[in-house]
Amino acid sequence: MMFKGAFTAIVTPFNGGKVDFERLGELLEFQIGEGISGLVPCGTTGESATLSHDEHQKVVEFVIRKVKGRVPVIAGAGSNSTEEAINLTSYAKKVGADAALVITPYYNKPTQEGLFLHFSEVAKKVAIPIIMYNVPSRTGVNMLPPTVARLSKVKNIVGLKEATGDLKQVSEVLELSVDGFTILSGDDFTTLPQLAIGATGAISVTSNVAPKDMNNMIISYLDGNHKKAKELHYKLMPLARSMFIETNPVPAKAALGLMKKIKPEVRLPQAPLSADSLKELKKVMKKYGLL
Repeated sequence: MMFKGAFTAIVTPFNGGKVDFERLGELLEFQIGEGISGLVPCGTTGESATLSHDEHQKVVEFVIRKVKGRVPVIAGAGSNSTEEAINLTSYAKKVGADAALVITPYYNKPTQEGLFLHFSEVAKKVAIPIIMYNVPSRTGVNMLPPTVARLSKVKNIVGLKEATGDLKQVSEVLELSVDGFTILSGDDFTTLPQLAIGATGAISVTSNVAPKDMNNMIISYLDGNHKKAKELHYKLMPLARSMFIETNPVPAKAALGLMKKIKPEVRLPQAPLSADSLKELKKVMKKYGLL
């Protein structure tokens, strides 16, 4: 399967501390209706770090069941424990995910060899397409291009979500990896430049609120309409900045709250968006035409 276009790292709505499946279902229909290329439940933006295992599995299964194959679903399945990552990835395969998104182990700070062994083991144990996820700002470890290149030779490791924002590193990953290895931008600010050097899409936070524009930007670029892609890139930039005015996914949830799509509820240790940030977010969203 070729992963192309915008894949929304979908938020997990809460209501009174519990997962709000009704709102989640509505968000999925909104995304598909706006022409999104795919969906990613239980990633960083889905607050996977504070979901229980039971909740994690229920959210993944719910999304797959609700989407009914209309777009690909890449299920968040990573952990800083290799055994736990294998279990989550196995579950994603069992319930019909198209691929699993597996993050570099956070907190443990493994060596490059440790990263290689971690991903190799998950891939060996579960026969599902695996997209690795490199986000050093969250995990404290950067998976370097030679390590990615080694892993690109593993049969079911098909790609990398690249969230370093470092174009030199992304370029080196593509230079060293096997032909056909997929790069999905995990950094909304550098998605367009990543496409220019060989990425085929993005796992996006901003597409939670502007799925059509984010997807159109990517597809326009891939179809050779670079002028339109560039216009959409600059249109999206203020909105993308506002999505990171505080820690993701707090602003995205606040924005969806302002759009009356969910309650802007987050789980501790995340705090609700501050009054100043909310004011700034509203201003950007009004200018964009979302409010």
